[in-house]
Amino acid sequence: MKLKVLFHDNCFDGAASAAVFSRFYLERINPSAELAYEGLAHQAGGKAIDESLFNGDENAIVDFRYSQSPRLTWWFDHHRSAFQVSGDEAHFRADRSGRKFHDANRKSCTKFIAAIAEQKFGFDPLPLAALIEWAEIIDGAQFASPEAAVELRDPALQVMTVLEANRDPDFTRAVIREMQHLSLEQIANSPAVSQAFRPLLAKHQKSIEVVRRKAQFDRGVVFFDVVDESLDSLNKFISYYLYPQAQYSVWIGGSPQRTKVSIGSNPWKPEGRTHDLSKVAERYGGGGHAVVAGISFRPNEVEKARKAAAEIAAVLKG
Repeated sequence: MKLKVLFHDNCFDGAASAAVFSRFYLERINPSAELAYEGLAHQAGGKAIDESLFNGDENAIVDFRYSQSPRLTWWFDHHRSAFQVSGDEAHFRADRSGRKFHDANRKSCTKFIAAIAEQKFGFDPLPLAALIEWAEIIDGAQFASPEAAVELRDPALQVMTVLEANRDPDFTRAVIREMQHLSLEQIANSPAVSQAFRPLLAKHQKSIEVVRRKAQFDRGVVFFDVVDESLDSLNKFISYYLYPQAQYSVWIGGSPQRTKVSIGSNPWKPEGRTHDLSKVAERYGGGGHAVVAGISFRPNEVEKARKAAAEIAAVLKG
């Protein structure tokens, strides 16, 4: 029997969600299941998830938006923008399987899965406690300081950095399997992860200097455009590391696969938040959480992305 697990790719919470769900499924549902993994990325236009991806005997989505596919048997998500295709939310509300769950108030999908699995299915999440807690810290931006988030000293943050930059599906699948049984320190110190991390740390340090050079700070908003640097992914806390007084950040990045607008709010200044960023992003076909969101455009839509980013920055400066 094959279980296909679809997860939010290039994301620590996505990989950790897949790991926790897998261990729960093997311990409490079917210990003889063969598990297969596939990452999902947000695409411009909010199209339905490709039906051909649901090719298991059972199929699960974790930490990613909903699908109305009749082949989807398990679903866990915590994004406010989980329902992007017409009819998604009504379809979810009508489901009576008892195996599809959504809570937009959860900081991480990993901890949400662990709680549901424990409460409803008798799963013991204690052996994965460190992984679950780090997913909560990372996805919920619960770091003690901008320095802790940006200097990448903790093993969990080194694993996070490698996962976010990785483009080899087999590597991510291997990390998901390791997360089910090894500590984050063991994973970070493994040859595959440690060797991948060293050049990424050097690139990360250069990214800090790129943002320092290009960022503009105005009325509480850090704004920068790094499309010409071929960056569409970087540490989302650099803005607040360089500008601790900032309330929001808006930036535009690009790669051969996409142009992306990223929006965030300073987790160390919660008292000043007045916008639900998921709703702001949804106006342009994106989504996310109240405190962090993004919009994907096609690679040739740089000017469209820049226009959207400028409009969003103006709203947040308000």
